[in-house]
Amino acid sequence: MGKFVIKETKTGTKFDLKANNGEVIATSEVYTTEAACRKGIASVQKNAPVAGVEDQTVEGFEKVKHPKFEIYLDKCGEFRFRLKATNGEIIAVSEGYKQMASCKNGIESVKKNAADAKIVDERTDD
Repeated sequence: MGKFVIKETKTGTKFDLKANNGEVIATSEVYTTEAACRKGIASVQKNAPVAGVEDQTVEGFEKVKHPKFEIYLDKCGEFRFRLKATNGEIIAVSEGYKQMASCKNGIESVKKNAADAKIVDERTDD
C-alpha cells in the first residue's frame, strides 16, 4: 500500500504519493494551506483509479475526457504524466521517465496505490 506524505515547503504545503518501495510516483503543486493540500489528496484518491490515459506523444492522439492522465514529452525529451481532475485542474504530476513503458508503469502505480494510501504528515509525525 502506498502513502501520501505531506511536507512543508518554503512557500506552503505539498504532498508526494509514494509506492510501497518508497519511490515518489506523483507529486502535487504547492498549496497555501494544509486544508487545500488534503483536498488535493482526496481528489487524487477519487480520480486516479477511474482516470483514462491520453497519450499526447502520438500525432493525432485520441482525446480522453476528464479525469485523465496525460502523457507528454518534456523539454528534455523525457516522458511525464499529469493527472487532471474532472474539472480539468492538474492535481498530480510525475517525474521524468526515459522510457514510455516506465511512464505507463508509473500511471498504473498511481492508479493502484492512490485509493487506499494512508496519509502521513511529515510536519508533525516522526
